[in-house]
Amino acid sequence: MIKKFISTLFRRSKAAAPVPAPELAPPESVTGRRVEVPFEKHRIDPALIDERATRVVSTLQEAGFEAYIVGGAVRDLLLGHRPKDFDVATNATPAQVKALFRRAFIIGRRFQLVHVVFGRGREHEVIEVSTFRALMEPAEVAPVRGNERTSKAELVGKSHAVDASGRVLRDNVWGPQDEDAARRDFTINALYYDPARQVVIDYHHGIEDAAKRVLRMIGDPSARFREDPVRIIRVVRFAAKLGFEIEPHTRAPMRKMADLLANVPASRVFDEMIKLLQTGHALASLEELRKQGLHRGLFPILDAVLDAAHQHNGREKFIQLALNDTDRRVAEGKPVAPSFMLACMLWHDVLHRWDEIRAATGAPLMPALQEAVDAVFDARIGDISGRGKLGLDMREMWLMQPRFERRQFAAAVTLVEQPRFRAGFDFLRLRGQAGEIDPELSQWWEAFSLADDDERRELVEQYRRDEQARRAAAGPEAAASSEAAAPKRRRRRKPSGGAGAPVSASTLVIADASALGDQAEAPIGPDVSIDSALKPRPIRRRRRPAKDDAGVAVVVGETPPGSSSGS
Repeated sequence: MIKKFISTLFRRSKAAAPVPAPELAPPESVTGRRVEVPFEKHRIDPALIDERATRVVSTLQEAGFEAYIVGGAVRDLLLGHRPKDFDVATNATPAQVKALFRRAFIIGRRFQLVHVVFGRGREHEVIEVSTFRALMEPAEVAPVRGNERTSKAELVGKSHAVDASGRVLRDNVWGPQDEDAARRDFTINALYYDPARQVVIDYHHGIEDAAKRVLRMIGDPSARFREDPVRIIRVVRFAAKLGFEIEPHTRAPMRKMADLLANVPASRVFDEMIKLLQTGHALASLEELRKQGLHRGLFPILDAVLDAAHQHNGREKFIQLALNDTDRRVAEGKPVAPSFMLACMLWHDVLHRWDEIRAATGAPLMPALQEAVDAVFDARIGDISGRGKLGLDMREMWLMQPRFERRQFAAAVTLVEQPRFRAGFDFLRLRGQAGEIDPELSQWWEAFSLADDDERRELVEQYRRDEQARRAAAGPEAAASSEAAAPKRRRRRKPSGGAGAPVSASTLVIADASALGDQAEAPIGPDVSIDSALKPRPIRRRRRPAKDDAGVAVVVGETPPGSSSGS
């Protein structure tokens, strides 16, 4: 059953037979009708609510404002889940909200919000507070030319603005709660919960849709997708994450309006793609994309995933394992770094490009890798915010892989102490599961990382004995060739123009780490990090010459005056 699902997910889709369009019911009144749902009906457990969100609501209410927990948090509470994040909506303006809290910050230009911060460091929590938005009629808004980047001058001082396609560029006109509800995307996200009275405010039958497990867009879906094309991806993400059915009227325009995503900044689409793959239902999300006909051309990195089976041997299995591992970590409440997911998805692309660059130019290891990473980023990810940090984290994981081959005590201890060791090890483990390397290698490193010093020395010694036994069993010729191939310590030499053939990138990942250092202009040894290899060498101090008892300098190799050469 699982194999059938996986093969269906990764094969190229055939042209589907035309399906008659369903009869669509016209949408209800946009603003809806206010309904207060009591505790006896919604049964939200107060124990699932973050005390800091309740504190923000009560502070605003005590100051005379309306305030509610809103959006996805209420949806999750209705489904019996503990929300990951809590948002609050109020009729207080951002400036009024900021004035009520000691650590509050107004953020955003397109959609102005206030972040109320509790705690510090890694333990800090942010409660996002938004002001009720007004429902603007299209005739009231004159479109601007271009987009956020090309029309900055036109957007200055505007509270509400759209581009020529109808996409909202500014949305900072305040209004009443019923209009704010109509501005939200789905009925299940337009719910307002008052923790003091334990009442849910519902304008668009969101509680009913949650009970029926239906995902329904508020208002005219075509107009709502035009306002923000990213909602097309959000429909898929929520349907896969919650296991909801997409209502026909909502689903109908999705495929034909997907081209509008080309007008959205790449960073926003990229962020939504990462969320899609971090829902804890990555494979289900990809299947939903295919089901809705959105699996090609939406974002280049998804093309890399969905075309995996047709580009490199073993790539399909490796990416499947990576996505399953991501889903498992999300289910266990563990964090998932985007850099790890991307490193897995682009691993074979980088290897392939790395090979090409080394073969074509003979470039050293590090410059060739940098060029390969940049080329793959440009092709698969594009110009997004945070690209530099993502690339650095991914390069560290990739460059750890050859260092795992050297199982010597000092080198192994240094590698285990690297800050990114766990990510590099998880990457190694997936390679073993995919059949790229012997799984014994990852098992050895797991044991080594958990052992004390004595146990680690025994693991290294046992590996040495096993290698000697393996060479002996293979015969004297194999042992001799193995010894000849073993890396030897050598002096650093300046690179010469007569360098030999470049080393294949795919060969590098299974080579001894110390051998790699001899093939690069700036060698990376097994006991140093990438950054330390680029640091200047320490200044050496000249040793003072030795002196005899009379204080006379003695040159090494000479016989001190008054000494017998034969003694």
